[in-house]
Amino acid sequence: MRCRSWVNIDMTIVVRAARRTDWPALRALYLHARRDTFAWLPAERFAAGDFDEHTRGEALLVAQARDEGIVGFVSVWEPERFVHHLYVAGTRLREGIGAALLRALPGWPAARYRLKCLVRNERALAFYRAHGFVEIDSGVSADGEYRLLGTREAATAARPGKRD
Repeated sequence: MRCRSWVNIDMTIVVRAARRTDWPALRALYLHARRDTFAWLPAERFAAGDFDEHTRGEALLVAQARDEGIVGFVSVWEPERFVHHLYVAGTRLREGIGAALLRALPGWPAARYRLKCLVRNERALAFYRAHGFVEIDSGVSADGEYRLLGTREAATAARPGKRD
């Protein structure tokens, strides 16, 4: 994925395309972030090897901290501009890293992006809404009730005849 590289003001975080050498750190981040985020699900349900399977064929951008290594990532299924995963290390939440990952997506914010977010993941729902995502639909998965969210452009396209 071609991304718009982003560097924060004090030059400590860089968003870039993932490299194969990032995989060990990404596996660990994915495992820990999911166990923390989805605390209502059994911890055994998550394994380090899940990352490879769950991101296969997706474009990956990472947020790299000069002093800590990988502190966040976003994965996108490019044919549908579907944001499949966006995680930030628990020690670095609320520092603008998730927003930086979104800003680095090709065409952001004008391009249409969609994602699913579990209703019980209230912090993530609030984050996405604060960054321009609106509800398109809802459903239920094995993990619980979810909302299908899209950028305003995606929501408008999904609901012909309706305008914000």
